[in-house]
Amino acid sequence: MIHWLKTPKNRQLAKYIDCYWFLEKLPNTEGNDYPKLNPDPAAHLIITLPAQSFQYKSDKGVIQVEGSHWLNPYEKTYTLDHSKAVACIGIKFHVGALYSLPKLNALQGKAMQTLINGIKTINFDDVFLNDINLKRSNQSNCNLGNNNQINEHVLLELARNEPDDCCTLLDNLSQPWLLTCHEDNHSETTRRILPLLSNTAINQLGDILHCSQRTLERSFLTVTGLTLKQCQSMNRLEAILEFLYQRKQSEIDWVDIAYQFGFSDQPHLIRYLKKQLGLTPQDYAQQRGFTIDLYGSVNSI
Repeated sequence: MIHWLKTPKNRQLAKYIDCYWFLEKLPNTEGNDYPKLNPDPAAHLIITLPAQSFQYKSDKGVIQVEGSHWLNPYEKTYTLDHSKAVACIGIKFHVGALYSLPKLNALQGKAMQTLINGIKTINFDDVFLNDINLKRSNQSNCNLGNNNQINEHVLLELARNEPDDCCTLLDNLSQPWLLTCHEDNHSETTRRILPLLSNTAINQLGDILHCSQRTLERSFLTVTGLTLKQCQSMNRLEAILEFLYQRKQSEIDWVDIAYQFGFSDQPHLIRYLKKQLGLTPQDYAQQRGFTIDLYGSVNSI
């Protein structure tokens, strides 16, 4: 397994892009071939070879795609099929970023709610190279090299061998998206809300931000396609899985975890995890079948 995670070097891009990541599962690698993805309020743009197959299975059915694609924010746990070799680069966007960059996901007048749980294939050239040409025509000092040599193969090879160069190229490829950015009161309000969600009760946000609860809810739903409660629940689940990943099964105290993450008691935590993961805490601790368990908490190298 080869993997890394790095943040954009360009500060303007960092306003919209959380990180770039790379994952490669080599043939005949031991382990669980069907890892799970926990619900995520952020969108990912997956870059891979056109023939690479991906399968996303949930209680709603199975979605099969080939090649590069959007993995939009999703509310249910997905089971992946990694029984064969897989290699992909991901661009993880900040929650609500697609609202500010509407041309990226063909939002253009549609409500963000229509994108939730969506998985859509893309054409690499349409998303990247056409925008590069547009930017180069407007900014003559942009140095991106020969467009004809930039493709999925080039990016994946750089990801394997030269992660820093890969990130530099991803920065350059992504900069033209800033030409389509759209900022308004809804996006500004949402940006103020997001840092508070992890440790603030939703009914206290209005007092902290000096804004009515109704206005906060409306702006957040407009920008993210999710309610405050949905996003907070997803963030809490991610924090719990990160916490559990760092500990052996014998070190886990479910009562302590319940209180640490704001649950009223252990039964409350059990109901929450069973709803989110489809597993009881004990079953999860034994199986450890999520991507964070199988591929690790990916760190920058």
